[in-house]
Amino acid sequence: MWQIWLIIAGVCLIAEIFTVGFLIFWFAIGALIAMIASFFISNIIIQTAIFIIASTILIFTTKPFVNKITKKEDNVKTNVYSIIGKTGIVIEDIDSVHSKGQIKVAGETWSAISNSNTIIPKDSEVEILEIKGVKVLVSPIKIASKNTN
Repeated sequence: MWQIWLIIAGVCLIAEIFTVGFLIFWFAIGALIAMIASFFISNIIIQTAIFIIASTILIFTTKPFVNKITKKEDNVKTNVYSIIGKTGIVIEDIDSVHSKGQIKVAGETWSAISNSNTIIPKDSEVEILEIKGVKVLVSPIKIASKNTN
């Protein structure tokens, strides 16, 4: 009977290769424990019980450890969503009423609209709040003063 437990362990290990959950591995270990038990116990029901109990114990005792090792970090924002929360500089007055205005953030130029529907002058600092289509919604941080020379 030990050959069957060895085959079950092999099948479980091969199946684990194609999964990402690190769960089937413990069934393979449980099958190996049942294989060792089969050298001393000939009753298939007891061997199966050993397999189930060993696999269950391994799953529940190692789950916190596995979760700690495979802990997923917070999703890293990429592409367009990476600029949300960043600060930009107004390079063309932002006038939401006339749908005009541009900012520069992270070396890129974006069309912008104000969240308060006020005109934000050139060279002001703004915070990017969200992306609306192809425009960024901004909030003024530091309004640039205009020289009247």
